[in-house]
Amino acid sequence: MFSDNKRPGDFGTGQPNRIEKNTKIKGDITSEADFRIDGKLEGNVTTSGKVVIGKDGYIKGKVECVNADIEGKFNGELHVKDLLSLKSSAVIEGTVAVSKLAVEPGATFNASCKMGKAASSGTATTSGSFKSPSVGSASSGSLNKTNEPAKTT
Repeated sequence: MFSDNKRPGDFGTGQPNRIEKNTKIKGDITSEADFRIDGKLEGNVTTSGKVVIGKDGYIKGKVECVNADIEGKFNGELHVKDLLSLKSSAVIEGTVAVSKLAVEPGATFNASCKMGKAASSGTATTSGSFKSPSVGSASSGSLNKTNEPAKTT
């Protein structure tokens, strides 16, 4: 009935790990399963799965994962092997290394970024702040067809 024998393949195949709203955790977490953070985490997350930071979620620390969807706030070092998706309410600060990046209008990205296949080799670095414009708004730093700054009159 109760046994210490574990079947192969049981680890990391269950439900995603969740940190619920109004929950605060300090410490490092390692798992093969996905994570959803709706509370606050101060520490490091390492997973071979996906990390989702909900609208009320916040992580301060280092995150290493395959994919990430962020609606809430992140401050620290973010390493995403495949796709990082920033929703309109996302606020990112720190350093980011990612293969692919998708940003919805309204997201705030204040980070230095290594992107593409070169992200793991240390090239293709971009640094600075970026506030994705809201739908229907004009960007003051737009480029014209020749990739030169647009002239205002």
